Amino acid sequence: KPSLQMPKLACLTSARPPIQRGNNVEETFREIFSKSNNIAIITGAGVSAESGVPTFRGAGGYWRKWQSQDLATPTAFAHNPSRVWEFYHYRREVMLTKNPNPAHLAIAECEERLGKQGRKVTVITQNIDELHRRAGSKNLLEIHGSLFKTRCMMCGHEEANYKSPICAALEGRGAPDPETHDAQIPVEQLPRCEHRGCNGLLRPAVVWFGETLDSDILTHAEKALDSCDLCLVVGTSSVVYPAAMFAPQVAARGVPVAEFNMENTPATERFKFHFHGPCGTTLPPALARHESEPN
Repeated sequence: KPSLQMPKLACLTSARPPIQRGNNVEETFREIFSKSNNIAIITGAGVSAESGVPTFRGAGGYWRKWQSQDLATPTAFAHNPSRVWEFYHYRREVMLTKNPNPAHLAIAECEERLGKQGRKVTVITQNIDELHRRAGSKNLLEIHGSLFKTRCMMCGHEEANYKSPICAALEGRGAPDPETHDAQIPVEQLPRCEHRGCNGLLRPAVVWFGETLDSDILTHAEKALDSCDLCLVVGTSSVVYPAAMFAPQVAARGVPVAEFNMENTPATERFKFHFHGPCGTTLPPALARHESEPN
């Protein structure tokens, strides 16, 4: 299950030095970074939060009277597809007003710069907002799917969809205020498949609670993590599975892991570095071009 909270990571152990903080942490990280040829960057909601993207997780993270785990399930969609589509329509429309922040841009710039040096950066994101894509990241694995893709419940066809609104019946719908009543849109007026005249009901092409990750994407992510010589964990709470296991498994084989977060997480003590603060502030200088790098 990709999105359930699991027990803390007591099963992984490795011999490694204590987590590094203090004045020399940036210098030590930069030295390792400058010698790394295959970097994996795992990102979560904390990156997008700095662009003003609502997360619907934790205290106050409600849409109307529901949190995402109440709506982002196959059962919720089967029982009330109109309500679920209102929720995702609202999120799509919000995302059209947001832009990549300095953390997204720093990651994309780093990937492009290091690529010219024959070095590789792979971005593995839990986010569904496409901000990494819009920032310019190319080697990108969106393990939970995208707000801007749809999948047909009948024929299975999946495609990008940037319509605003996604269908006429959803125009002006999706207000998050708890006093707002459900639109109760008839199912035949919800987004429908246009592939070869199918007309089946569309759903967001995202991984819902209770569903498994796409096996091909997961395989690519595992290959990137198995081969990396440096791993960055950026803006993720390290409680959403299986992504919460990615970085601790890398650390367990002795590869340096650097965490960039506003707070400690259940996995912090397993990592070599912790950079405390907003990702948009801490990440750009960490990934900036080093004077020793080739032009």
